[in-house]
Amino acid sequence: MNPAHLETLNERQRSAVVHGIGSDAENVNRPLLIIAGAGSGKTNTLAHRVAHLIVNGVDPRRILLMTFSRRAASEMSRRVERICRKVLGNDAGVLTDALTWAGTFHGIGARILRDYAYEIGLDPGFTIHDREDSADLMNLMRHDLGLSKMESRFPTKGTCLAIYSRTVNSETPLGEVLRQAYPWCATWEKELKALFSAYVEAKQAQNVLDYDDLLLYWAQTVGDPELAAEIGGRFDHVLVDEYQDTNRLQSSILMAMKPGGCGLTVVGDDAQSIYSFRAATIRNILDFPASFDPPADIITLDRNYRSTQPILAAANGVIDLARERFTKNLWTERQSEDRPRLVTVRDEAEQANYIVEQILENRERGLTLKDQAVLFRTSSHSGPLEIELTRRNIPFVKFGGLKFLDAAHVKDLLAALRFAQNPRDKVAGFRLMQLLPGVGPQTASKILDAIAADPHPLAALAEIPPPPRTGDDWGKFVDMLSEMGRGGWPGEIEIARLWYEPHLDRLHDDAETRKADLLQLGQIASGYGSRERFLTELTLDPPDATSDQAGVPLLDEDYLILSTIHSAKGQEWKSVFMLNCVDGCIPSDLSVGTTAEIEEERRLLYVAMTRAKDSLHLTVPQRFFTYGQNAQGDRHVYAARTRFIPATLLQFFETATWPVAQPSAPGTRDARQIRLDVGARMRGMWN
Repeated sequence: MNPAHLETLNERQRSAVVHGIGSDAENVNRPLLIIAGAGSGKTNTLAHRVAHLIVNGVDPRRILLMTFSRRAASEMSRRVERICRKVLGNDAGVLTDALTWAGTFHGIGARILRDYAYEIGLDPGFTIHDREDSADLMNLMRHDLGLSKMESRFPTKGTCLAIYSRTVNSETPLGEVLRQAYPWCATWEKELKALFSAYVEAKQAQNVLDYDDLLLYWAQTVGDPELAAEIGGRFDHVLVDEYQDTNRLQSSILMAMKPGGCGLTVVGDDAQSIYSFRAATIRNILDFPASFDPPADIITLDRNYRSTQPILAAANGVIDLARERFTKNLWTERQSEDRPRLVTVRDEAEQANYIVEQILENRERGLTLKDQAVLFRTSSHSGPLEIELTRRNIPFVKFGGLKFLDAAHVKDLLAALRFAQNPRDKVAGFRLMQLLPGVGPQTASKILDAIAADPHPLAALAEIPPPPRTGDDWGKFVDMLSEMGRGGWPGEIEIARLWYEPHLDRLHDDAETRKADLLQLGQIASGYGSRERFLTELTLDPPDATSDQAGVPLLDEDYLILSTIHSAKGQEWKSVFMLNCVDGCIPSDLSVGTTAEIEEERRLLYVAMTRAKDSLHLTVPQRFFTYGQNAQGDRHVYAARTRFIPATLLQFFETATWPVAQPSAPGTRDARQIRLDVGARMRGMWN
């Protein structure tokens, strides 16, 4: 008899949930790999496993659950509580409230580092730089070393940070990273080493960590056997979601904390490993079972609850051709007569027309725009479609727009909080001081250098004579920082906002709109217990934009979704359209250098196809425009259907040409016949 909370699960899901728990004592604490196919109920299964641990007496404070977003962790915790409440009644709230170790790798890393700061030589008051702050600090070092004034153009701050991040997260030597991913920067290897060394020294001097440090310091900490045993010993069970998206650094952390795999469960799908550009490696999930002796147990979830069987048959066909993978064949009870459509069109303009016609036709049949999505390999691919949607007055949202923390005014206010938290944070101080009239980069830099050596930086700041032309603004600035030091949370953000608003009026024409964002930031802040917690979690997992949300049609309650495949992972729609299913677009011309790159492109197409629930359209333009992918620059090219759908897989698709060819007018020849005649003539020339 299955407990009541397991009755809604299928047989494979139940096996994954109970593995090594309760009556399954023979597998107790054995490492487990759950291969969760697309749409197979992965999140539900993982939540039930955590709940099943708690129901069977595991202390929730000794469960570590890591996901890839804070929102996912929060949703998982809510699901666990609902499941536990069914079994435990009123006691469930007490138990699941103690599930405090649920979060992202970076968020958990930040907590671990604060707990062990003194043991590893860190000041526990460190602040965390987001990507833009890190790029700004990198740029300061770039300028200090004279690299911004080289005769030959040195890589930009963003490129430098990306190279640094990839080197750290992939645990790969810089030279190899440059050769594999940034060959145009390979001649700068010596200078980049000097830059990265200066960047690391600057971070340590300013008591700041960047995203990568949260993993790097954690990995270094558990590199000490005693600390690894102590940290790993805090948790009886460690569960990791989306394991196919982890990098080598994250894998090394897990293996150090649980070297024998005791109580370790990882969940993922090798067929959906598509983030190598973030240093994720498919090897982590492929090699996981053999990392232990005896090997980890594997349970495969292959029943799909999302798509129809014809869609799954086509997707299975695509991924079956992968060179290396865990074998699974997705299946469903959702039958349908409609196969995915593989539609050939003349060019991108016809592609846009076809998709718009289909979207409007779906809408007439009762399908909302939000139930439909158009996916593409690269953001630039949607340009012609966006123009056509705008012309026809069809509202749409393109995923990947401006984020809340990318807005200048939000970053200004957060800089005030960061500088009050850590006056040695040079990037925050540099940004903040330049908001004052009369203070430029040189003045700000001199002031920050002057206070950096003082054990009480804010007190030293108050003693500095006001810079010329700042007037009363300097005194108000110093007073604001002092008042924040005395104020309680979340009142500190109100102090900073009231100081900042006059500068906002001076610096921005749309100040009133921006003020609304700052009020929203204050509301977000009220949900956190301290300034430190707020800054840490907001930096690691920012919310979407409010008034700055790029592309969101505020006047329309229904709108079409446009998205890159990478942004669409984890989502689903009733009807999905995939643009430019041709070689050169998928696989991209930029991603065919190695077998590993081509295999990831195959997985991208698979991910796109498995987003569809009821209807899937793949369009194949015979001619498309490339943006800088070729040595000849931007140009029109003629294309062939993507190599990932060879002729052997056409049986899984309904093939069509659009627009449907009209009968030839009297006295004219059929265009297709002319093409065949030309082909015969050309073949005759070589026979």
